[in-house]
Amino acid sequence: MYKSVIIINGDTLGRGDEKVGQTLLGTFLRKVLASMDKPEAIVFYNSGVKLLTKESRYLEVLDGLEASGIELLACGTCVFHVCGQRSLAVGRISNMEEIADLLIKAEKVVTL
Repeated sequence: MYKSVIIINGDTLGRGDEKVGQTLLGTFLRKVLASMDKPEAIVFYNSGVKLLTKESRYLEVLDGLEASGIELLACGTCVFHVCGQRSLAVGRISNMEEIADLLIKAEKVVTL
């Protein structure tokens, strides 16, 4: 069972200006990496799976998060529909059965 899980369901943080949202998301990910109290997993779905591809502007920080022991999980259906043939550069493809189980059993879930 995971203590804490973060859900990222978009390729920006918040609504409105896209550039501000990208900056905020990058800052958030770097703060998580620097934190002493990291989540055990980050789940990516919908357009959030774009962050895990080789075209992502966040690969360096995501590599660091994964290297620090955080499991990065991408919704397989989302990868197929949003990313097409692009493969993941970081993290792994999961499915809704695993994701639902993980979220149900987690002590704390934070959705961005």
